[in-house]
Amino acid sequence: MNPKVRIAGVVKESIVDGPGIRFVVFAQGCPHHCQGCHNPATHDFNGGKLVAIETIIDEMQKNPLLDGITLSGGEPFEQPEAFCELARRSQALGYHVMAYTGYSYETLLAKKDQRQLLAHTDLLVDGKFEMAKKSLMLKFRGSQNQRIIDVKRSRHHNQIILSEII
Repeated sequence: MNPKVRIAGVVKESIVDGPGIRFVVFAQGCPHHCQGCHNPATHDFNGGKLVAIETIIDEMQKNPLLDGITLSGGEPFEQPEAFCELARRSQALGYHVMAYTGYSYETLLAKKDQRQLLAHTDLLVDGKFEMAKKSLMLKFRGSQNQRIIDVKRSRHHNQIILSEII
């Protein structure tokens, strides 16, 4: 079995989508339609292409400098099973996993499928992009309402713990 994920594309090396050097996977499909979205081509759920998760892992392993993978969008939590498998396999290989979502952390915790993806996420940027709160001075996020959550510590302490990379 070779599960697939619907993506808009990838960036093989990024230093702006999380700590260190990252492989970024852009999910195809997003229900949020945030005003000022930097990636509106990812909104259509029927766009993009289906790619085998193994193909993404193989591409990542070609670069020994990568620190992690970032799941961006679109909305990765709209494909929780496929992105969970990608995140799980990435962590098993020693990669740090960061994800972006327009949903709140609390909303994701309330849904079983999304909780599974959260279980394999190290850092989460949550919340819709808000044009009125946009700031170019923020690290790894676009608007001041978005939080960078240390998911592992938050799950362990059963309360939201913001990442110290803010």
